[in-house]
Amino acid sequence: MPKGPQGQRRPADTIALAVMVGKIATGEIEDNKKSNRTKSGKAGAKARAQKLTAEERSAIARKAANERWG
Repeated sequence: MPKGPQGQRRPADTIALAVMVGKIATGEIEDNKKSNRTKSGKAGAKARAQKLTAEERSAIARKAANERWG
């Protein structure tokens, strides 16, 4: 049986997976997508943003925009 990103069990065949998705949509099964990695990643990003100066943030944003649009 395949495993999801956090190691949870997922059905291998498409019909069983469709049934599971339907149960999640109706609330019969709860699908928790939040993990501790998500929380720590957001906390780390916030700490990094507070540590950077305005010029450093601007340079990072400029580089990202050039990569995206260039």
